[in-house]
Amino acid sequence: MRLLFAICFCLAMALPATAYAERRCGWYSSPTPGNLILTDRDGDWWIQMQGRPDPKGIDNVPAFDDRQFVETNVPGSGYGYGCACMTVVTNASQQRITRVISGEILPLVQCRNDKSLQKPD
Repeated sequence: MRLLFAICFCLAMALPATAYAERRCGWYSSPTPGNLILTDRDGDWWIQMQGRPDPKGIDNVPAFDDRQFVETNVPGSGYGYGCACMTVVTNASQQRITRVISGEILPLVQCRNDKSLQKPD
């Protein structure tokens, strides 16, 4: 029985990082080239930072449509913000997202009505 417990414990310790995934919701912004940020009630979480390696699963970030994305720069540039929820693995001490498991677009009104979120710049 102890051997079985030891094997199960070792297997549990070897689980992939998705075991520590968390769901974060807030403003998803692309302010400048190569930079993506998710801002929730806990602050800014860097998804992508120009000049740094992309997190694992970067292809899993949500793809916004024109109706749920506010452009803040030249029309068609892709810079702006939307509202999203993402399942991610983070490095809390660096406020970085190290792995993107999944992401979904939310209606803009959901973030606009969330009193815990600051308005995007």
